[in-house]
Amino acid sequence: MSDKTFRVELTLDIQPGKEKEFERTWLEVGRVVSEHPNNLSQSLSASREAPGRYRIISDWTDEENFRRFEMSDTHAEHIKKLQPLRAKGSMETLTVLHYVPGASSR
Repeated sequence: MSDKTFRVELTLDIQPGKEKEFERTWLEVGRVVSEHPNNLSQSLSASREAPGRYRIISDWTDEENFRRFEMSDTHAEHIKKLQPLRAKGSMETLTVLHYVPGASSR
């Protein structure tokens, strides 16, 4: 990861009882997104404090390429798969200014 990475963070609350289906569907979608030439990484985390709440972190080379992907038919298909499982969600975009890997990842 380089400095100035464009990061998208989504927080999603999933309908009760749909968590495992969401995780399977997200993994399928995440694998496809990770093949995009401007995608750096994808991750899905589950909240320990709020059951059914997930955080998606998606890192991109730059905002322009992310926005192009966001408007694509491929992304629209992903949304169709995930939308029925969501109760609510929010998105925030960030610029990663510095990245320092920890000792165990070196």
